[in-house]
Amino acid sequence: MSAARVDIVVPVYNAAALLARCLAALDRCTEPGQARVLLIDDASPDPAIAPMLAAWAASSRLETRVMRNPHNLGFVGTCNRGFAETSGDVLLLNADTEVTPGWLPRMTAALVADPAIGTVTPFSNNAEICSWPEFCVAHPIPPDADRIASAFADAGPAEYPELPTAVGFCMLIRRAVISAIGDFDAATFGRGYGEENDFCRRAAGHGWRNVLASDAYVVHAGGGSFAPLGLKPGGDNLARLCARYPDYNARVAAFIAADPLAPLRARALVACERLGAALTNPSASEISR
Repeated sequence: MSAARVDIVVPVYNAAALLARCLAALDRCTEPGQARVLLIDDASPDPAIAPMLAAWAASSRLETRVMRNPHNLGFVGTCNRGFAETSGDVLLLNADTEVTPGWLPRMTAALVADPAIGTVTPFSNNAEICSWPEFCVAHPIPPDADRIASAFADAGPAEYPELPTAVGFCMLIRRAVISAIGDFDAATFGRGYGEENDFCRRAAGHGWRNVLASDAYVVHAGGGSFAPLGLKPGGDNLARLCARYPDYNARVAAFIAADPLAPLRARALVACERLGAALTNPSASEISR
């Protein structure tokens, strides 16, 4: 059984320099038959954004559509528009990411491996519980991302360990999950933060698994696109999330305490050393594990 073509949805708000890097990496590292791309400009006031998106769509090897929200919807509303405008499995990709060679087949392989998998997240330099080389640390963009990605693929057979939640910077969602539980809860989470955690807990309640793809790696700058709108973790949205799922904080804390991804991070470091991949500030404690 082979993976179906994926709809990659990229919500865009300003951050032209990071967006240019995201689009260049997407074109370089994604094969045309693997995906369709939907770029949604959330009414960016930066005049550079619209011509950049149009020029990229015209020159890209990928099947691409560009849409612009008539007014600013925020991250949640833009993602929900992306869900509504597509029909396949959806890969939500932040505009401050840079994908790497082989990223998409490694993520979609998880959906093929287990029909109960609902969401898939890759490793990244900056992805909270999926951060590498150190757990829950926002590392800077590495100097050798492609070789690091090769190291993850070379580190051992792909594994798909359970996560308490996907991490929204790069989140593959099986279409059947959206059909079963609906889209992001804009009424509760407004313009952004907490929506993917809520979505994943709803999915888990319906029997779906939220997993890491151990062989996939995607760079994430962090805070580069929707952050100027004031969207940030915690605050009212965290309170709303915890009110809906009283065990949420305890569940995440238990995952962090157990750190089940430690062996996977360690074997990726060994593979990086073997391949000569350059790291930024590798952790001595991780290397020694």
